[in-house]
Amino acid sequence: MRERIEILLEDNHLIAINKMAGDLVQGDDTGDRTLADKCKTYIKDKYHKPGEVFLGVVHRLDRPVSGVVLFARTSKALSRMNELFRSRETEKMYWAVSDRKPVQPGGELVHWLEKNEGKNRVTVYKRETPGAQRCELSYKVLDSQGALTLFEVYPITGRSHQIRAQLAAVNCPLIGDLKYGSAYVTGDKSIGLHARLLAFQHPVKKEPVRIVAAPPDRDWWRIFK
Repeated sequence: MRERIEILLEDNHLIAINKMAGDLVQGDDTGDRTLADKCKTYIKDKYHKPGEVFLGVVHRLDRPVSGVVLFARTSKALSRMNELFRSRETEKMYWAVSDRKPVQPGGELVHWLEKNEGKNRVTVYKRETPGAQRCELSYKVLDSQGALTLFEVYPITGRSHQIRAQLAAVNCPLIGDLKYGSAYVTGDKSIGLHARLLAFQHPVKKEPVRIVAAPPDRDWWRIFK
């Protein structure tokens, strides 16, 4: 039985998936089957490939986050995509939902984040702190419906848990994100964060690529449709 994956882009060099909240991109100590594993099985079955299938992880999303995840199907594409991400030659946009409203409807946030690997969470500082990394994003409020607020977020840096922690630091924790102060329980351990858009120049074809992912069919996303 073929596993369910939603393919957003597929060619000889890249494959992009609309990740479901709860899926692991890469393996961890849970031993759960990963999105990378599912993609390898899909490619192997579709193209009748013998032996091991090459699939490079270009970037990751946290397990409770949904949206665009990009994989490379060749080592050349992986190397070139890694360089595009390192040099910030990609555009990433997220949708985020909180049950609180920000003081300002839009702007930039700058903080310093320190990662605790053991607890898998970050501490946020308002000013430069030894051991902490500078992080920056811009945001704007797209809509409000009842108690919920929809944000459009553009991360400028790419730190672990950055959007989750920075919005929580301005009193707008994402719904379901109990790790960063939300009191809103989603019921399926997902949080109100969705990688909506990824845009870049194709690493081989040198053409502009723009990948957009629909949010999950959940109440807190459906209310904004």
